[in-house]
Amino acid sequence: MFDKILIANRGEIALRILRAAKELGIATVAVHSTADADAMHVRLADESVCIGPPPARDSYLNIPSIIAACEITGADAVHPGYGFLSENARFAEVLGHHGIGFIGPKAEHIRVMGDKIEAKRTAKRLGIPCVPGSEGGVTDTDDAKRIAADIGYPVLIKAASGGGGRGMKVARSEADLESALMTARTEAKAAFGDDAVYLEKYLEKPRHIEVQVLGDGRGNAIHLAERDCSLQRRHQKVWEEGPSPALNAEMREQIGGVVARAMQELGYTGAGTIEFLYEDGQFYFIEMNTRIQVEHPVTEMITGIDLVNEQIRVAAGAPLSVRQEDVRVEGHAIECRINAEHPATFRPSPGTITYFHPPGGLGVRVDSAAFQGYRIPPHYDSLMGKLIVHGRTRNECLMRLRRALDEFVVAGVDTTLPLFRTLVRNADIQNGLYDIHWLEEFLKTGGLEVA
Repeated sequence: MFDKILIANRGEIALRILRAAKELGIATVAVHSTADADAMHVRLADESVCIGPPPARDSYLNIPSIIAACEITGADAVHPGYGFLSENARFAEVLGHHGIGFIGPKAEHIRVMGDKIEAKRTAKRLGIPCVPGSEGGVTDTDDAKRIAADIGYPVLIKAASGGGGRGMKVARSEADLESALMTARTEAKAAFGDDAVYLEKYLEKPRHIEVQVLGDGRGNAIHLAERDCSLQRRHQKVWEEGPSPALNAEMREQIGGVVARAMQELGYTGAGTIEFLYEDGQFYFIEMNTRIQVEHPVTEMITGIDLVNEQIRVAAGAPLSVRQEDVRVEGHAIECRINAEHPATFRPSPGTITYFHPPGGLGVRVDSAAFQGYRIPPHYDSLMGKLIVHGRTRNECLMRLRRALDEFVVAGVDTTLPLFRTLVRNADIQNGLYDIHWLEEFLKTGGLEVA
């Protein structure tokens, strides 16, 4: 087992990793920018090192500074959390060159799955169902027109590198295709330094279903059921729940089995998530995230399995502590991402939290590094925390979530709490009748009224 873990992240995920490490008896090192000097994970870690000024490129993305922090403190492993360097294959390799463990998958798996085109090829080879589309990057408009005509309009143009909705455009006809292709390439180049794009069939009313996997690199790999992440705004997840209201036990075992066998063949190590679009009873692979997910607590709540604990253990060379037959899905869980944003305009709202009262009670979990008096800096993602609620049934979970949201009080900054208070009372949400376009259509039609 590792003696000391450096946490190369910030916010709620840094605190989450710190807690897991402490429960395993492992010393912790927090790295931070000057903007995060008073952050909760910095206060609670055994040691802390300032690695640069507020811009992420000069601190949390600064590989030499993180390596230096490891050497100064004697940390023998790094947990990257999510975002920042978590899916940077070069970072994993550099750590290895310095004899420092990377709590994540092999660099080769990060690299393959980080390239959307190569990821799709790999998924097909492993028997994972994929969305019909181009076999590789699209090089010119004529190629795009030919492929689009073959798979049928509408088509989705996607950046080969990156994600988060950038470099992603829909063309509903041949007349739209050229401008959509040009815009997607321009956005992809600006966001990821790579203008390569590919085409997929655009599904009109799909759900976003993702399957959580764990592997130990020793030939053992399991799935831990699915999460439904269909409530999205601008391709960013807002509300996640598990199990999905759209799947039954047979569907769950079928797609889970496919994914687990694929990860076993790949020799995958650590936590990962296979993401699908699901429509008319069919699953279509879209990408794999080779890291812990923001929404991982949903899976922890319904299975009772500590995913970060498993990440650390397998990275240290231990086998998985659970077998597939040990995994039991019990009850229902929902996570709401509470952002420091205006709930209607989604404009970021950095500033000082003047009052902070999180909810409590049976089945209620709040993952947050916020506290009264904490100043939310303007330099990073606006995620302030996550409210995760568990119930024996989906209806009980919704009622508990409604109560917890009403109990959650934050003052001093705008938050998205009013949005979730509206959603939890909506009939479509209560009945599980939504898809990946539902939330944006709801917001366009004035479903949320906030002063």
